[in-house]
Amino acid sequence: MHRTARAFWLRSPGHGELREVTLPEPAPDEVLVRALYSGVSRGTETLVFRGGVPQSQHTVMRAPFQEGDFPGPVKYGYLSVGVVERGPAALTGRTVFCLYPHQSRYVVPASAVTVVPERVPAARAVLAGTVETAVNALWDAAPLIGDRITVVGGGMVGCAVAALLARFPGVRLQLVDADPARAATARALGVDFARPADALGDRDLVVHASATEAGLTRSLALLAPEGTVVELSWYGDRSVALPLGEAFHSRRLTLRGSQVGTVSPAARPGRTYADRMALALDLLADPALDALVTGESPFEELPSVLPKLASGELPALCHRIRYTGPGPM
Repeated sequence: MHRTARAFWLRSPGHGELREVTLPEPAPDEVLVRALYSGVSRGTETLVFRGGVPQSQHTVMRAPFQEGDFPGPVKYGYLSVGVVERGPAALTGRTVFCLYPHQSRYVVPASAVTVVPERVPAARAVLAGTVETAVNALWDAAPLIGDRITVVGGGMVGCAVAALLARFPGVRLQLVDADPARAATARALGVDFARPADALGDRDLVVHASATEAGLTRSLALLAPEGTVVELSWYGDRSVALPLGEAFHSRRLTLRGSQVGTVSPAARPGRTYADRMALALDLLADPALDALVTGESPFEELPSVLPKLASGELPALCHRIRYTGPGPM
């Protein structure tokens, strides 16, 4: 019996569509998942939607279950939550997270899904990939008790980092963003907020996630001597200029990159991708993280929603996609 599903494909930069796909019969070590929700990672996915992935990064930027190639046609995405309809007994009927594109049903290896803890609502679990990025960033940054820390960039990843840092004891934390509307999100997360010009200086650690040259420059300016900027932004095909000829050397500043594609063995020896994802899902028990979901649309509207997200017409942190009904089999 052939099972069909619908998937979102980027036909060409700026143009998306829903396509019908035929699913394979699950093997004994595979699962058939019916999607409940997926999330649009506004920064990365809108970059892909606009065709902004540079040729040199096509391989690095591939999602785990991507089909097609940049700039398109391509099926891209990695924040999916669903219910296992067929598979090993231990997984059947369980709610799971998977790094899968926007698709109503899909078949993947059982090892590719992570069970969502019962205390975490499925609708919030779409944030797992973003919180995983935040976990990796903090493993790389290694903040200490009592540190003076600023997160520059109140987007999806920056807010996730701030939400986790808010739990650290004694940390003096500030979220900085040029958009004053992010103040409401900061309040929901229990974090102090400031515009760039009003940000506190003399910081031990700055996590930069604004994906702007101005944000990275401001991050360096906020550091105390021998402070560190951890860079999370992805700039695509844009070049970035920095004032490294000013006080960068005399103040002995550090600029460090963090990338979720690897778990640094130096930062966390012995930790695996599975460990990191399980931790991210466990951290999502905190209802404060609901503040990162700023909108929701039905799956059928995704081809018209993504252009609005990419242009900024529809402001968002994480925009959630809702799948309705069991659909055809």
